[in-house]
Amino acid sequence: MQAMFEAVVSGATDPEIDGVTVVRRAALSVTASDVLAANGFLLGTPANLGYMSGALKHAFDTFYYPCLDSTRGRPFGCYLHGNEGTEGAERGIERVTTGLGWEQAAAPVIVSGAPSKDDIQRCWELGATIAAHVMGT
Repeated sequence: MQAMFEAVVSGATDPEIDGVTVVRRAALSVTASDVLAANGFLLGTPANLGYMSGALKHAFDTFYYPCLDSTRGRPFGCYLHGNEGTEGAERGIERVTTGLGWEQAAAPVIVSGAPSKDDIQRCWELGATIAAHVMGT
């Protein structure tokens, strides 16, 4: 997960992307104020037991209602890592982000097992894509 996270951040902070500030928050420290202040979102989670991490679920529970009407239409992307059965995690994220009205601006990056160089490149592209969407708003 760490290599995937670093690649996403690297893509989002590419020097060619202008006027975008990337703020990193661990899921357990995210507040509604953080979400309200953001113009886009990159979500990462391990897929534990076929579902998103408890930390990401907690983050969604923390900010869902306070941000429900104010963040509609904002772009997001996600990356998931698991050894098997990532479908439940992907569906859970899709349900919550659909409820929030967020716009999926890039296909999810889903990795099973150790991330390959191609997986890391896809993570970089995910970060760059979401940042480019934010730059264009």
